[in-house]
Amino acid sequence: MDKFTQKWVQHLRNTSRQGTPPRNARCPLCEAGFEPNLEAFKAHVRSNALQHPTLTEDSDLEEAFQSILLQELDANKAVGSTAKPSMDKQSGCLTAGKRPISANAEEGDTAGDELDRLKLESDERASSPRESKRLCSPPASITQQHGSSSPPPTSSRSKAQRKNSLDEFDRGIRLRNQTARRLWVPEDDRRAVLSQGGSKPIQTRHSHGQSASSSTPHRVSSQHDKQPQSGPQCLMSNEPAWSPVRLQMPHQPITRPITRDQLLSEVKGIYTGLVMLEAKCIEYDTSLRTVTLNDNQYHALISLHQSLLHEHHDFYLASQHPAACDALQRIGAKYAMPARMWRHGIHSFLELLRCKLPESQEYLLAFIYTAYSMMTLLTETVPRFQATWIECLGDLGRYRMAIEDTNNVGNRELWTNVAHYWYTMASDSMPMTGRLYHHLAILARNNMLRQLFLYAKSLCAQIPFPGARESIMTLFKPVMYPSSSLQQHSDVVNIAFVRVHAILFSGQQMDQLEESMDQFLDSLDSRIGTARSSWIESGYNIGISLCCLLLGYGDKSSVLMRAFSIPSGDDDDENEEPPSNDADAIALSESKFESAISFAEMTYDIVIRRWNDKNTLPFLHTILAFYFAMSKRPEAMKLVEDRFPWKLASLRLNYLLKTSEFPPRINTTDFPGPEKKEPPHPLPEDYAMYGLIYTLTYFPQGWFNNDKIETDEKYFERPSTMLKRCERILWIARMLARQKKWLLWDEGTEMFSVTEKYDIEI
Repeated sequence: MDKFTQKWVQHLRNTSRQGTPPRNARCPLCEAGFEPNLEAFKAHVRSNALQHPTLTEDSDLEEAFQSILLQELDANKAVGSTAKPSMDKQSGCLTAGKRPISANAEEGDTAGDELDRLKLESDERASSPRESKRLCSPPASITQQHGSSSPPPTSSRSKAQRKNSLDEFDRGIRLRNQTARRLWVPEDDRRAVLSQGGSKPIQTRHSHGQSASSSTPHRVSSQHDKQPQSGPQCLMSNEPAWSPVRLQMPHQPITRPITRDQLLSEVKGIYTGLVMLEAKCIEYDTSLRTVTLNDNQYHALISLHQSLLHEHHDFYLASQHPAACDALQRIGAKYAMPARMWRHGIHSFLELLRCKLPESQEYLLAFIYTAYSMMTLLTETVPRFQATWIECLGDLGRYRMAIEDTNNVGNRELWTNVAHYWYTMASDSMPMTGRLYHHLAILARNNMLRQLFLYAKSLCAQIPFPGARESIMTLFKPVMYPSSSLQQHSDVVNIAFVRVHAILFSGQQMDQLEESMDQFLDSLDSRIGTARSSWIESGYNIGISLCCLLLGYGDKSSVLMRAFSIPSGDDDDENEEPPSNDADAIALSESKFESAISFAEMTYDIVIRRWNDKNTLPFLHTILAFYFAMSKRPEAMKLVEDRFPWKLASLRLNYLLKTSEFPPRINTTDFPGPEKKEPPHPLPEDYAMYGLIYTLTYFPQGWFNNDKIETDEKYFERPSTMLKRCERILWIARMLARQKKWLLWDEGTEMFSVTEKYDIEI
């Protein structure tokens, strides 16, 4: 029985050595089979060009076909080029051409044997399972070498044992030599990386060089087969892992630009809803003033006005869209949409809630914060009306300050500073608008001189704010009818100065005018001496207020304002209002002007006589700038030229020339701006005078365009500021001396003098 079994096994092994029938070649890129001829290979490649991106030319096809044939030949040699089968004497098994492994490791070339075994291992993995069964178990000498008494292993166990022995001594040579003598190219690494998410088994560099004649699809090592396949998109795709389509970056989603007709239709739809909400807000804000509201009604009103604000925001975004035409972008300004939003969406509702205080305190605060947030958003998203949004933010801050409890001084001061910040920013962008100075004056309640200056500037600005004539009385009435508390907590000198303005502005309490003038003039010199540098700001506030007083606070019926309105030269005067024919009004106006010019003349004399006090130079600068503007209007200059102390001023100017630390630039008609192409740095009083009706031509173009100067730095007195101020004063005096009517300039002595008319004893 044993002999029969041995012969049967030998018969099976001899049968397995017979050559396999010829089969088709396989493409190494797509694993598809084709007949082993060049024309069949070309037809196969052209039928699926996406999976063969590198095979486009005939030369590439021929080279690839030759490579496939060589790989087929190598695979056949690895299987069929073994020597004549011989029987191992120790084991009695067929060795299939393998050299017996000697028990002595030093005999023969062990490195070559190892490489041969690795090559054979690679060929076995590339062959079919049927062919792999030809290999017999290792000879018994190996078992005897390790001292094992176990029976000879089966074929499958012998393969596992051989694999383990190879892995034990493997140092990466097996992987490097599995390429079947194919040179490495960078394309292999790229394909290996892309194949990680593919629908086919994961490819490595050595897997591409395996025999194309192998009939088994399992060409990858077991450790790679265990790796999970990722990428759901790759699993669903029929494209190869290295397809050029997979290498393209995903594009941005396609968006269709909106047309002008679509944008116009959108704006119309938004405006229709906006008008409906606006009408509802107007109706409720008017009808509910005398009605007691509950919580639900307050919430409904807040939601209604909030919806109106959102509709306005949508309207601005649509009308200011980059695709909008110029006419559509101007529609917001044409129909005063920002003003409508403030009037109907915010201000009227704030007034309604204010009338119902203190019950509406909580809702008033909530809506102020809501409106404040919306305005802040508009400043960022709709910059076309940024000046309006900034002013609205200041109004909301002032409203928040006004409703704050008087006992909570900290919060009140906080919101005062917030409103002041926004109003100052708005006035910097719109310096000609008097309304903004009126708002700043309301916030300056703790500084009477500054509040007077701001009210006066709002009335004498190039775009005056008539509403300030009513608001200024909140400053004037307490000083005309003083209380004991006012006398205790305020400066007597400043109160006297403000009272003079109050009497001349209102025409009331005229019997107190002389007393108030004397009280101020008698204390002015000592006040300047004790105040020292703090009188710098007070000086230009007093100087500008006196100039506005002479102009009748912008009243067109005042004496000097009528003369100043007469244009110089041949300018057209068709738009000027005719003078009033009321004799009583003219007489009253002339009387007020005479009192004002007398008060100003005495103030000039006291301040200019302080020769070595540089703190009075801002006052002198503002007065000379006013007379420089009047000199360009001959009719106006006739009214004030004889009431200025020119002789005293010339002596003060000569003193400034002697004490100047550097030669002033006064022999030129160009404004003494910065040197060496430096950015302009205006004086503190320049910002105070900017926007007044008589300083329109005083400052050069772009004088206030230095964005690097912060708001807090504008009124900061630097060490070099006084030197620039002295140069400016001397330049104005030199410009007046060019007309040779009031001041004279001696080129030889480089000194100022006066004309014979004003050369008087002082």
